[in-house]
Amino acid sequence: MTLYLENEVATLELGKRIALLCPHQLFIIHLEGELGAGKTTLTRGLLHALGHTGNVKSPTYTIVERYDLEHRTVFHFDLYRVADPEELDYLGLDDYLSNQSLCIIEWAKQGQGYLPTPDLVITFTYQNDGRQAELSPQTEAGHTLLEKLNK
Repeated sequence: MTLYLENEVATLELGKRIALLCPHQLFIIHLEGELGAGKTTLTRGLLHALGHTGNVKSPTYTIVERYDLEHRTVFHFDLYRVADPEELDYLGLDDYLSNQSLCIIEWAKQGQGYLPTPDLVITFTYQNDGRQAELSPQTEAGHTLLEKLNK
């Protein structure tokens, strides 16, 4: 599924729509795209829809930010600075992948070979003054989310 996002508001809205459709078990989203393409903006829309009221920044230096929300925990990863996927061993990645968490991973290609299969991959590309978001389901849960999003 490919969507045109004309501005930041449209990107925030897509994040909100995805948040409301995510299943309550472990769900992993990979976000790909150039710097400034909309990955963190989508994450902000998603987190706000789930009840987070504070700022949402890309965890470029901390690598992961944890958000303990009313109904689930969300982990927002940014692997941009990961030079070698083996570095993820030191993060204790398995601890983040509980059966209730939602994991959003920016620059997931930096962790290739160490990350589990995502449920959904969203790739952002610049298009005119806006962005194009290509949503690619990788699991049955991802397909189900996209079917609901498409209604």
